[in-house]
Amino acid sequence: MRILMLSQYFWPESFIINDIARTLDEQGHTVVVATGKPNYPDGKVFDGYRAWGTQRERYLGKIEVLRVPLWPRGESDGRNLILNYLSFVASGLLCLPWMLRGREFDAILVFAPSPITQAIAAIPLKWLKKAKLALWLQDLWPESLSATGFVKNPRLLKTVGWMVRAIYRHCDTLLVQSRAFVEPVARYAAREKIQYYPNSMDVRAPSAVVSIPDSLRELLDSHFCVVFAGNLGKAQALETIVQAATHLRNDPQIRLVLIGSGSRLAWLKSQQQALGLDNLVLPGRFPMEAMPQIFERSSALLVSLNDEEAFAQTIPSKIQAYLAAGRPIVACLNGEGARVVCEARAGLASPAEQVQPLVANIRRIQALGAAERAAMGASGRAYFDANFEMGRQVKILAGHLARMSVTGVRMI
Repeated sequence: MRILMLSQYFWPESFIINDIARTLDEQGHTVVVATGKPNYPDGKVFDGYRAWGTQRERYLGKIEVLRVPLWPRGESDGRNLILNYLSFVASGLLCLPWMLRGREFDAILVFAPSPITQAIAAIPLKWLKKAKLALWLQDLWPESLSATGFVKNPRLLKTVGWMVRAIYRHCDTLLVQSRAFVEPVARYAAREKIQYYPNSMDVRAPSAVVSIPDSLRELLDSHFCVVFAGNLGKAQALETIVQAATHLRNDPQIRLVLIGSGSRLAWLKSQQQALGLDNLVLPGRFPMEAMPQIFERSSALLVSLNDEEAFAQTIPSKIQAYLAAGRPIVACLNGEGARVVCEARAGLASPAEQVQPLVANIRRIQALGAAERAAMGASGRAYFDANFEMGRQVKILAGHLARMSVTGVRMI
C-alpha cells in the first residue's frame, strides 16, 4: 500500500508513530510522513531544525519525511500552545498539497494525540489524493481539554465538540487505542466507523547503544528505584507522586526516579528543593535508545494519571513499554490502564490521586522477593507479546487501512 502518515509529532521526537512507520516500511508498504518541526516536549525546536520554512529528509535513510513550519510550544503556556496547534493546521493546509503534488496514496493515517486539530490538515489531502482517511485517536476531545484544565468554559468545550464531530464526519475509519473510547467517540461519530486498535511497541534492541550517566546507573543498581518515564505534564498527577515521596522519605532504600521533561518539570524541581526530597530524583530526559538500560535496572516502573473520566478511558502508551520491559508495574490510575496492569498480573494498581494506597503498593512491591518481582515482570511481558507485539499489530493496522473502502466493517 501507499500510505501517507500525518502527525504533528515524529522522529526525532519520541512517539510510537516512529516505529509504526518503520515497521510498515519493513513489511513492504510505501510510507511518506508529513509532520512539523520537532519541539516536543521542551517546547524548543531541536538542533538542526528551524521553526520556519519547509524541509525534506529521510527517516532511517529510506522513509521520506516532509516538515512544515510551526510555532514552537515554548513552555506550554496557553498562548504558545494554541499557536502551536493552529500553526501546524495552517502550515499543513498551505504547504502539504504543494509538497505532495504528483504523489498518489491509497490511505492517509493521522496519528492523533492532542491536538486533534492536526487532522484538519489531512481532510483536503483526502479529496486531492482520492485516498481513504483513518484517524488513530490517542486522546478524547473535548474531554481531555476539560480534564487537564486547559479549557473550562462550557460554551468553548461545546464548540470544540462541534469541531470534533466535523472532523470525524470526514474520516472513513476511527481507530481507538482503548475499548473504553468507543462510547465517547460514538457520541460524535457513526459507530460503524469505530475500530479498536491499541498501541504497541517495538521491542527489538536499539540499533545504537546510548550510555546513561554513571551516577544514574549507580543509583539504579544500589537502591530500590521506582521509575516513571515520560512526559512530566498536567495530566500525570505529579502532586500525588510528590506527596508519596514525602511519605517515603525516611526509607533509605526507596527512590522515586522521574525520567523525562515537560511543562511541570520546573515545578517538580521547586518542590524537590522546598521539601528537601532527596528521594525524588529528576535526572532529565534521555533518548529512546537509553530506556532499555534504565528499565532493566529499575526495581519497578510507575505510571500515574489524574482522577478524570477521560483519563480512566485511556491506556497510557507507557504501559505497553513497561509490560515489554518485564519489570513490575506500580499503577496509580483508574479505568482501562489499571485494568490492563491487573489483567496482566504485572504489578499493583491503586486509584488515581490516592497517595496512601500508592505508598502502600510501593512498599508491597519492595517487600516481595526477587523471584516474585521477576514473576510479575514475566507475566507482564507475556501479556504484551499476546496483545501488543508491534509486528503483528502493524499487520492488523495495514488490514484496517486496506479495508476502509468496504462499508459496514464489523467493529472489533
